Amino acid sequence: MIELSLVGVRVELPSNQPIVLLKEVDGERYLPIWIGAVEATAIAFALQGIQTPRPMTHDLLRDILNTTNTAVERIIINDLVEQTFFATIRMAANGGNSEVSSRPSDAIALAVRINAPIFASEEVLEQAGIELKDEEETEVEKFREFLDQVQPEDFASDT
Repeated sequence: MIELSLVGVRVELPSNQPIVLLKEVDGERYLPIWIGAVEATAIAFALQGIQTPRPMTHDLLRDILNTTNTAVERIIINDLVEQTFFATIRMAANGGNSEVSSRPSDAIALAVRINAPIFASEEVLEQAGIELKDEEETEVEKFREFLDQVQPEDFASDT
């Protein structure tokens, strides 16, 4: 398993498709995952510390885990099948461990709220990881600047 850090969320143009970007903690590969607008908003809210008047789904899940004394040990992006990523949430409670299957976007939205580490299998990084060349790293810097300026409303759907 390779530990990843969350670089951020953005909208990919011209398709207006949200993307979450992860990077190896001790490496040079990035892992881009296209996600839904709702999940992008949930991740962006958590990254920006925005509190909604009522709990969002990922806030509710965090609160349930806290109330039941269940610790999330890690999020694992463990598979990629036909361009669909799969993840697992590894938890510990009452002296035992368990795992729950999840969409990566939901697992990441939860991880951001509880500061859980995010990992990916080596196989997933081999299939979908990308290394950026010098000129592409400039794009990552632009992406980080974009993240500093993006607002949750930017992920709202036009429908």
